[in-house]
Amino acid sequence: MTMNADTNVAEASSELLPTLDYDAIVIGAGFAGLALIHYLRKLDLNVRVFDRASDVGGTWAWNHYPGAATDSESYYYCLTFSPELLQEWSWSKRYPGREETQSYMKFVADKCDMWPHIQLNTEIVEAKYLESRGCWQVTTGDGDVFTCKYFISGMGMISEPMIPKIAGMDRFKGPIFHSSRWPQQGLEYAGKRVGIIGAGATAVQMVPVVAETAESVTVFQRTPNYILPAMQKPMTPEWEAEIKNNYDAIVAKCRNHVFGMAFDSPVGRNAMDTPAEERQRIFEENWTGSFRWVFETFDDLLASPDANRMAGDFIAAKMRERVKDPKIADLLTPSFDDYPLFAKRPPLDHGYLEAFNRDNVHLIDIKEQEPLVEITETGVRTTRNDYEFDIIVLATGFKAYTGALEAFPIRGDGGHTLSEKWQAQSSSIMGVCVAGFPNMFVVTGPQAPFANLPTSIEQNAIWISRCINKMEREGLDVFEPQEDAEREWTAATSNIHEQTLMAEGDKVNSWMMGANRDDKGARVLIYFGGANAYYDALDQSADEGFPQLRFKKLS
Repeated sequence: MTMNADTNVAEASSELLPTLDYDAIVIGAGFAGLALIHYLRKLDLNVRVFDRASDVGGTWAWNHYPGAATDSESYYYCLTFSPELLQEWSWSKRYPGREETQSYMKFVADKCDMWPHIQLNTEIVEAKYLESRGCWQVTTGDGDVFTCKYFISGMGMISEPMIPKIAGMDRFKGPIFHSSRWPQQGLEYAGKRVGIIGAGATAVQMVPVVAETAESVTVFQRTPNYILPAMQKPMTPEWEAEIKNNYDAIVAKCRNHVFGMAFDSPVGRNAMDTPAEERQRIFEENWTGSFRWVFETFDDLLASPDANRMAGDFIAAKMRERVKDPKIADLLTPSFDDYPLFAKRPPLDHGYLEAFNRDNVHLIDIKEQEPLVEITETGVRTTRNDYEFDIIVLATGFKAYTGALEAFPIRGDGGHTLSEKWQAQSSSIMGVCVAGFPNMFVVTGPQAPFANLPTSIEQNAIWISRCINKMEREGLDVFEPQEDAEREWTAATSNIHEQTLMAEGDKVNSWMMGANRDDKGARVLIYFGGANAYYDALDQSADEGFPQLRFKKLS
C-alpha cells in the first residue's frame, strides 16, 4: 500500500507517542495523593494513585504505635481546596490521633469520589523514564507495568524508616520492629517489658501510653529534646464555630506564615530588646501549648543565638518542674551548649515527662553513661548492663526527604537513579523537580520547607497542576528541569541554612539534616527561608511560565 507523507508523519508520531495507561501516576495515597487527585482531575487527566498500604492515609495508615497524633493543631492540619469540606468535617480535639486523622482522609476520599483513582496494596518497585517515548514506565511488585506521561512522588518526607545497624538485631527472640511498622494486630504490650531505642517525637508520644499498662518501659536516649507542651483539649462547639466562621482567614494565615501554620506572627518584638521581667511575663503568658510559643512570643528566637538561649533556658526550666528525680531531669533536659532550640525538631508532650515519675519507666543515657553495644537474645546490652525485654521498639526516626525516593530505583535520563544523584548532595528545584528526571514531580522533596505539611503539600499540588495545565494547553510533551536552576536553588537554600541556628543540627544527629543516617553524610535538606517565601517562589515560577523548566514537543 502506498502511504503519503502525512500518513508517514502520523504513524511516526503514533510510534513516538504511544497510548499511555494513565496521564499521571502518583505514588502515595496520603495528603499528597488526595490533593493531586483533586487538582489533576480538574484538568480532565486520567490519574492513578498507587499505595502499598491497605488504606488511604499516608503516614497515618502506617503509624499504629500507641499515642500517635498530629503535632499541628487539627483545624489547619487539613486540605483546604473545598470550603464545603472544611465546614462539614468536625474535629474532636486540638491534636487528633492517628485514627481520627485517617478517618478525615477517608472522609475526603468519600466526599470527593476519589476511590476510583486509588489502587491500594500495590508496591511500586521501579520507575524509569523512557527517553525515546517521553514517558514513564512504572512496575509493581506483582510485575504489572504501567505507563504515564507524568510521574509524581507523593510518598512523603518522613515515610522511609531509619533502621539502625545494631549488632545482634536478628538474635532477639521477641518482636523487634520500627515504630512506624507497629503491628496492627496481635501485639499485646500490657504486662510486658518494653525497650524503646530512641527518644524523639515518636517516643515522646508513645511512652506515656505504653507505660500505663506495660510491666516496664525503658527508653534508650542518645540526645535529649527541647520538649514543648501540647496541652491537649477538646474541640468545643464554641471553638469550632469560631474556627468555621473564620476559615478564610485561617487558610490565609497558613499560606503566609513562615512555617505554614495559622499563627499570629511575626509579633513585632524581639527578646533581645525586651526587659528581662517583661520577657519572662510574655514567655509565661504564651505557655499555652503547641509550637505557637516559639512564634507568638518573639521574632528573634530562631535567629539570635542569645535569644535562642533564653528560650531554651525557659523550656528547660519548665521541663524540670515536671520531673521529680533531679538526675533524670538532668538527662532529659538539653541546653544551648548542647545545641540550639530547633536544631532538632522539638516534640510536643502529652505526658512524657511525667511518665518518668512512674516506677515502671526508666531512662538510659546511651551517649555518655552506657553506650549501646548489641541486641541479645533476651534484650539490650550496654557497656554497663544487660536489660531484658519482651518487646523492642526502634523509635529511630526516618530517612527524611529522600529516603522513600531512594528505596527503589527511580531512573531518569541515562538510567541514572535518584539515589546515585543524591549520594553527595540532595539537590532539587524548589523540592518539586530534579534535574535529569524529565516529567517527574516530587511533593515536599529535598530543599522544600519544613512546615505544616498539608499546607506545603497543597501548594506543591497547585504548582504541579499549573505546570501540567500549561503543557496540556500548549501541546507540550516533555519538561526538562534545568541544571542551572537546580544549582541556583540549591545554593540559595544552602546559603540561608548556613545563616540559621538549624545549621547546628549535624552535631546532634538531626534528621532535618540527614545527620541520623549511616549511609550518607549530613546535608542541607530544608529550605529555611520561610514557607511563605517558598510559596511565593512557587507562585512566581508559575506566573512566569516555569522558567526553571525547558519544554519541548516530540513531534
